[in-house]
Amino acid sequence: MPATSRPTSKDVAQEAGVSQSTVSLVMGGKWAGRVSPATARGVQEAAERLGYRPNPAARNLRLGTTRTVLLMVPTLTAPFFGPVYTGAARVATSHGFGVVVSTWPGEGAAPEGPFAAPHETIDGILASSLEAARFGDEALAGFAGTPAVMLDSGPQGDVPTVDFGVADGMRAIARHLAALGHRRFGHVAAGLDQWTFHARAQALADVVRDVPGGSLLRERCEIDVASAKDAAGRLLARRDRPSVLVCDDDLIAAGAYKAARARGLAIPDELSVTGFDDVLLATALEPELTTVRLPAEELGAQGMTALLELLAGTRPHPRVLPGRLVVRGSTAPPHQA
Repeated sequence: MPATSRPTSKDVAQEAGVSQSTVSLVMGGKWAGRVSPATARGVQEAAERLGYRPNPAARNLRLGTTRTVLLMVPTLTAPFFGPVYTGAARVATSHGFGVVVSTWPGEGAAPEGPFAAPHETIDGILASSLEAARFGDEALAGFAGTPAVMLDSGPQGDVPTVDFGVADGMRAIARHLAALGHRRFGHVAAGLDQWTFHARAQALADVVRDVPGGSLLRERCEIDVASAKDAAGRLLARRDRPSVLVCDDDLIAAGAYKAARARGLAIPDELSVTGFDDVLLATALEPELTTVRLPAEELGAQGMTALLELLAGTRPHPRVLPGRLVVRGSTAPPHQA
């Protein structure tokens, strides 16, 4: 090789005594399970001796990748998912990856989301609030075999996960309310079949069951102010109406505020209300909302970190990010008629 020429992958392959495809796998960080550790070390040492540096564009073309990760979320309208993207993009950018966002494929949506051939154009997936089993559905068949990390989705078998400690967060809310003296709990629950909302419902029920004289009523709704107002209204119309409405989401809590106002109930003097997530809306409400702060940006960052570990050939351990109860003006001891 002339002294002035730039070493190529072919030169590294000859130096290490392997094929160019093996060099591509090793230098692209995708050798785990395909190349022995000894061979990988040999390729890396040969590349170092020759001063070889892979061309990212050429490598992407050879491997059919674009150093792009897909973040799949249930909706783009909920304020919660903006910080999730911010955290994921921050970590991805520092490692030379880009992040694109899409909602889950639904009825009438293209199965591949924004990609014509997802298995060829993305390196991995961060899927929020989605069951791993759904990657076997026809709507998501194009993603089969793509490395994935599940966010806020609960245990997923062999698929790496990063979750919030939502059960602990809901227990903290329920215990705070019980300590204030509340016994009649109303749950304005998100009517979505997702792990995070099942975990919240179960944790609330467990705490209320252990409260002397405790009772729990539940109405389900969409994560929408109007739907939440209707569900909260049904609870407040009961003769045994709750003294507190525990809401699965801060947006649902905004609907509960409207339902209380429609019935002339003052918060928190005559009705306490709690939320979940601590998005900006929580401090825009009056009185400000007692809620659980979930580190949404950290969820995205930790999810991206786990996915990079997976792409590098290591097995990331499950991560659980704790929430924190934030007590504000929407909760007080129950009204004494």
